[in-house]
Amino acid sequence: MIDVKLLDIIACPVCKGKLGFKKESNELICKFDHLAYPIVEGIPALLAVRARTITADEEI
Repeated sequence: MIDVKLLDIIACPVCKGKLGFKKESNELICKFDHLAYPIVEGIPALLAVRARTITADEEI
């Protein structure tokens, strides 16, 4: 689980947009770039090379 306060201050490293949290996959989602960033051991891996591309039906 990620702290709600953290979601208010972190941004997508690609577009600097707001990220959403997807609990089922434990990922941070950028709906603008269609990228999902993993959360590894409680720490968001906000590197473009670690992100995976998501489909429209996967987004939150």
